[in-house]
Amino acid sequence: MSEPGRESQRVGILGGTFDPPHAGHVAAALACQDRLGLDKVLFVVANDPWQKSPIQPVSAAEDRLAMVTAAVEGVPGAEVSRIELDRGGPSYTVETVEELAKEAHDRGEVPPAFFLIVGADVVDTLPTWHRVADLAGLVTLVVVVRPGVDARDVVPGWDARVVGGDGIAVSSSEVRSLVAEGLPIVGLVPQAVEHCIRSRGLYAVPR
Repeated sequence: MSEPGRESQRVGILGGTFDPPHAGHVAAALACQDRLGLDKVLFVVANDPWQKSPIQPVSAAEDRLAMVTAAVEGVPGAEVSRIELDRGGPSYTVETVEELAKEAHDRGEVPPAFFLIVGADVVDTLPTWHRVADLAGLVTLVVVVRPGVDARDVVPGWDARVVGGDGIAVSSSEVRSLVAEGLPIVGLVPQAVEHCIRSRGLYAVPR
């Protein structure tokens, strides 16, 4: 059982398709840990990113999980979660937060205080998320400002914080395009992720 008066952990949730994970994802996690005093950041790999999968190809979940595992190896306070892969079906963040809270309760622990980490470019899509009102009541929203992207200081309906990024301007789509064109991606992804991409033959255009 949990100890009376014991404070809950402060847990960041950085979810996504991670196709592939890049240096900006790692930088965002570290910035949030440092500036919000998070005990850890969970990189939650989406099983079926339901808002993306109908309109663009998405790499196999296990390939994306392998790349995220490579990306966070040796990063203090960063952990990989396959909770959405194990649950199967479309990946809804609200269900993930509820499941993580239930797991803590079942272990007799104080449920964590959850901090949902998103990029500033995601803010406008939040109203389309599954059970968004429920989610807003379960987490503190953390908006990471990336170079060239504006962020609102206050997001209506959310307990929100804004954290400045560390100046790494890169996107997963950019990395995929560069790999497909046979161009270098050094510095855009952790070296272990590049090795994973090459060894699994991801994103290369068949010849």
